[in-house]
Amino acid sequence: MTTTPATTALDRTGLPDAGTWVIDPGHADVSFVGRHLMFTKVRGRFTDVRGAVVIAEDPTRSSVEVTIGMASVQSGSRDRDDHLRSADLFDVERYPTATFRSTAVRWHGGPHAEVEGELTLHGVTRPVVLDVELAGVAEGLDGRERAVFSASTELDREDWGLTWNMVLDSGGLLVGKRIRIEIDVETVREP
Repeated sequence: MTTTPATTALDRTGLPDAGTWVIDPGHADVSFVGRHLMFTKVRGRFTDVRGAVVIAEDPTRSSVEVTIGMASVQSGSRDRDDHLRSADLFDVERYPTATFRSTAVRWHGGPHAEVEGELTLHGVTRPVVLDVELAGVAEGLDGRERAVFSASTELDREDWGLTWNMVLDSGGLLVGKRIRIEIDVETVREP
């Protein structure tokens, strides 16, 4: 049986119906891209991602809350992952999770929004702005409505106390300060 997913019109573009949309951990990707030796892009991701998007009747009153298990980091190198988890960087024993809680949502027409919020990472809470796009709403194989969101931002890791680095003999730093965050999550509507 095929049904058309429910959507709400906003500036002639459909949004998911009002309600709570829970992140499906099996279809969630929170990734980061940083620079190594000032040139090489190094990518990593977190596999433990939980949370929800609440779409309000007034979409500008919508909210997002996400928790990331920092020990779940994967960058393709066991040594690098162990270093990321260590007290030099994420210090996962003292700070096992990072959280994001929205403080404001502004829809810009179409499927695009700007979500302001507070990112708590490494024991430090600072404001972050995410550029968000609703990729679409569809019915999953299980018959439940699913909404897919993508988001991105760029931040200076040192703002959260992640200051470990090494000066290179040739000048410059081993690890870049600017980190790009890329998020893709599939959410499932609660009944």
